[in-house]
Amino acid sequence: MQSIRTTFRSLSRSAVIVGTVLALGIAGCSTASDEATSTSDDVAVGGRLFSTADSATAALGSDAEPGQFPRTVVHSRGETTIEQQPQRVVVLDSGEIDQVLSLGVTPVGIASPKDASSQPAYLKDQLADIQTVGTTSELNFEAIAALNPDLILGSKLRVDESYDQLSQIAPTVLSIRPGFPWKENFLLTADALGLEGKAVEVLNEYQTHVDAVRETIDGSPEISLVRFMPGRTRLYGNLSFIGVILKDLGLSRPEIQNIDDLAVEISPENIADANGDWIFYSTYGKPEATEQDNILSNELWHNLPAVQEGHALEVNDESWFMGLGPLGANEVLNDIENILGS
Repeated sequence: MQSIRTTFRSLSRSAVIVGTVLALGIAGCSTASDEATSTSDDVAVGGRLFSTADSATAALGSDAEPGQFPRTVVHSRGETTIEQQPQRVVVLDSGEIDQVLSLGVTPVGIASPKDASSQPAYLKDQLADIQTVGTTSELNFEAIAALNPDLILGSKLRVDESYDQLSQIAPTVLSIRPGFPWKENFLLTADALGLEGKAVEVLNEYQTHVDAVRETIDGSPEISLVRFMPGRTRLYGNLSFIGVILKDLGLSRPEIQNIDDLAVEISPENIADANGDWIFYSTYGKPEATEQDNILSNELWHNLPAVQEGHALEVNDESWFMGLGPLGANEVLNDIENILGS
């Protein structure tokens, strides 16, 4: 039997095979550049490592058979040998938190984006009783060590500078960056946990959900994605988290957004570029620090056909634009069905 890593090399980035076997693997680089630790803002704006993350993940993962240990996992910081299937996992990034919960694993410790109350709302119920080990930008190494973990998961974009210290505590596996490519990152996490079979099941269930939602949508409405951010307004492309979901659904995109990139930036006077059959918009950070109020009150916005038809709706930024795993993706699918489904 081929491992997920080996089988994936013959598949495209977005391939999902529904049936008794699913093979979807990892598309990104074997090593990432030596850049400093990032913040949540870097993820929100694409930031370092985005342009190479997809092509960069192809060499990551292990060649072990599903569930076989010990295994050596190639990840963004090199190779890590995991002797036994992990039982006590500490997770240092929101994407990996979504992923482990999707796999049925409850971590013993998590890092929060900003503080203990800042986990994505769609995950909070599942994380209520889990110990916090600092924030993604300020880890509490003593708290991590006290939990006696046998695996630490995170991303190079967040904890690159802390990798050596973390590795002294427990085997540590880092993706290149959170969120993109989200399916491949999920499989890297599953590989480290020896839960390839469960990952197959989760991705099959996601694809089944995609197919069911698509059946409820008439035609192929053109979907525009607008995000108001401090200092910039963005239209999101096919490689964003939500862009991948829309592509899986087979929904069309405005020409300016039908790009193999995270996003394009526009000025308020060019907001007409945001038009589509439907416009879904959200705000990252404090609205007063963005152009949200300026644009939404502007005549140019109100002249857009989608706005005039009541087809411009605000959506949840956490799940639509910062969602980083299967649980977030399924939240988005539920929203899309509620809005577009017949």
